[in-house]
Amino acid sequence: MAQTPGLKVVIPSNPYDAKGLLISAIRDNDPVVFLEHMKLYRSFRQDVPEEEYTIELGKADIKREGKDITIIAYGAMVQASMKAAEELAEAGFEAEVIDLMTVSPFDVETVIASVEKTNRAIVVQEAQKQAGIASQIVAEITERAILSLEAPVLRVTSPDTVYPFAAVEDAWLPNPAIIVEKAKEVINF
Repeated sequence: MAQTPGLKVVIPSNPYDAKGLLISAIRDNDPVVFLEHMKLYRSFRQDVPEEEYTIELGKADIKREGKDITIIAYGAMVQASMKAAEELAEAGFEAEVIDLMTVSPFDVETVIASVEKTNRAIVVQEAQKQAGIASQIVAEITERAILSLEAPVLRVTSPDTVYPFAAVEDAWLPNPAIIVEKAKEVINF
């Protein structure tokens, strides 16, 4: 869906953002596809104001400030990336975590500004490596900030296989341990 010109694709990572983005999507004059990850429904709780509020479509949110590496994610992978950033902090590395919130069009300016600050990046997506959003993000970083990079931009994705049965889903999906491993690989390049 993100490949369709003129179509906005929103994927929130938490209840607060989901409400604000949904209101913005309803009010938007362009077609918006709003995707929610079922795993996020019961994985954690968050206070959400009863009053109405909006969150700008196409604008990423820096969920955690850092200086050593930028971790870019969306949807459920933001939660995994935040856990990975905590583990990296215990090892002495400060990871900046960016939640794209809107994957099409995504906020290139926020991503590039972060990469220019940290000089390193990984992109985390639940989808397989083949033809995912991460490829577009890596391409934009390479085209716009290659001289700021001190290491290759790596992708943390699911394997290029068919989606598994639910019983083995957790072994197939990216997790904080894999994100930490890739982040350290980039940091120590």
